[in-house]
Amino acid sequence: MIKIGILGDIGSGKSYIAKNFGYPVFNADLEVSKLYKNDRKIFIKLKKNLRKYIYSFPINKKEISKAILANKSNLNKIVKIVHLEVRKKMNIFLRKNKNKKIVILDIPLLLENKINKKKDILVFVESKKSDIFKRLKKRDNFNKQLFRKFKNIQLSPSYKKKKSKFIIKNDFSKKTVKKAIRNIIKEII
Repeated sequence: MIKIGILGDIGSGKSYIAKNFGYPVFNADLEVSKLYKNDRKIFIKLKKNLRKYIYSFPINKKEISKAILANKSNLNKIVKIVHLEVRKKMNIFLRKNKNKKIVILDIPLLLENKINKKKDILVFVESKKSDIFKRLKKRDNFNKQLFRKFKNIQLSPSYKKKKSKFIIKNDFSKKTVKKAIRNIIKEII
């Protein structure tokens, strides 16, 4: 099984690119959402560690946001609790798809949390900063301060780009993306 890790800046279109590969995708952000909605154990751990902020189950993302904005160490607490569970979900996904030729890992903190293996193929999604910001501002829950906090826990885009075997210039047009993906698949298979 070939694992392709999708890297890029926040809002660069990583999930869009991942979906367009046409292979099974592990989407960490989606898994986090499911955990917040369905996992009582995660709720109990978060409530215990962030008493002032986490009240309701299913976990309200606004409560998470308030906790992150209130104190830098809160983000680290959340990451520690949630990412352990996300890693377990990823391992289940990999076992379930072990007979697939290729799987896609759409995990924002792939390198930061040392989830990738040496033989994994890394693809960096590059987008214009102006395009990224335009797209981020359209999101319902966009918060500039939260954006900065998340950016601070991530490795720099230039580092991620350097670590990647391939770069997709995402102009958010399906035609360009499909062509870039076809070229990558051709080269690795």
